[in-house]
Amino acid sequence: MSRIGNKPVAIPSGVSIEAKESNVLVKGPKGELQLVLLPEVSITVEGSELRVARKDDSDTARARHGLTRMLLHNMAIGVSTGFEKSLEIIGVGYKAAIKGKTLVLNLGHSHPIDFTIPAGIDITQDEKNKNLLFIRGIDKQLVGQVAADIRSYRPPEPYKGKGVRYGGEKVRRKAGKAASGGK
Repeated sequence: MSRIGNKPVAIPSGVSIEAKESNVLVKGPKGELQLVLLPEVSITVEGSELRVARKDDSDTARARHGLTRMLLHNMAIGVSTGFEKSLEIIGVGYKAAIKGKTLVLNLGHSHPIDFTIPAGIDITQDEKNKNLLFIRGIDKQLVGQVAADIRSYRPPEPYKGKGVRYGGEKVRRKAGKAASGGK
């Protein structure tokens, strides 16, 4: 039995869930998201709760039971409150600027990197620290993917700690050549 799949999804106030055949539409104050249900699972809406049930005990149905429940849970949270990830840009001369629907990154390469902001994502900078980016959206997977794509342009390096890192990420530092003491 899937422990996560058996837990009911609490539907926040202001969120409505409509299930038509294999499509689920989740609407809320921040927007709407759609999910195509896999054939191994079914859903039922009971008042302010949503339950996910699997049709049989096959391995694929058991694997997708918890997955579907968490996807619906994330959709309900996303349309009601949204998701956010923060990125810190650390390094001398490293900076970011938002120009319309494009994020321009100067990360020590010979050229600036133009990152097109996808639809459904909002990227803002901190007022005081322009090297602190906030990525917001209603789709948890898309917010995380955009943050990972931006981080991949210059991941933090272990010697000086320069690069793009997630907010609060700890980078393990290595000692340089001078600290080794060998010949």
